[in-house]
Amino acid sequence: MRDRCCVGGGERAFFTCNMKIIAATASPRRHAILKKLGVDFDVAIPDVEEIHDGADPVGTVVHNARAKYAAARATRRNVPVLAADTLVWFEGELIGKPRDEEEARQFLRRFSGKTQIVFTAVAMGEGAEPEVRVEASSVRFKVLDEAEISAYVADVKPLDRAGAYDIDENGGRLIAGWSGSYTNVMGLPGEVVRAWLK
Repeated sequence: MRDRCCVGGGERAFFTCNMKIIAATASPRRHAILKKLGVDFDVAIPDVEEIHDGADPVGTVVHNARAKYAAARATRRNVPVLAADTLVWFEGELIGKPRDEEEARQFLRRFSGKTQIVFTAVAMGEGAEPEVRVEASSVRFKVLDEAEISAYVADVKPLDRAGAYDIDENGGRLIAGWSGSYTNVMGLPGEVVRAWLK
């Protein structure tokens, strides 16, 4: 990369950098994380079919992130590309985005009072083969009643979120605590992006 990025410490540190990257994602949460990090980026939404192999959470997110990276790289050359994939691992099952509001409510009923693991793979690079890193965070849910679940789904409309929730948007209504990267639970571990660009 031509330009070196300088960054201070802490989760909310900002880059001072002239380098532009391609963000291979339509996620507004990932865009917000990149902006908070001070990253200049263009968006290229990859057209790929994601897999959901319930037996292998790490392999699944790595496969999907690589596929998104390759799709973006095929159309945008000579520019650094960043792609990511996030899934929830819960009781031996991979949970992606809900199909509809009823499935969103089903997810949240299952999560009530329990802990899940959020896996995100980030594929980053300038060439045909990206560097891939995987981050895992655990999230513990409050015990939720039906009224709380229905109100959350109606207010947040989380159909575009893995697991049907967003820790950064009214997450306190659902989440009792977490360990690991907060931004990973949002869908893009800022620490991984910061280390790569640095």
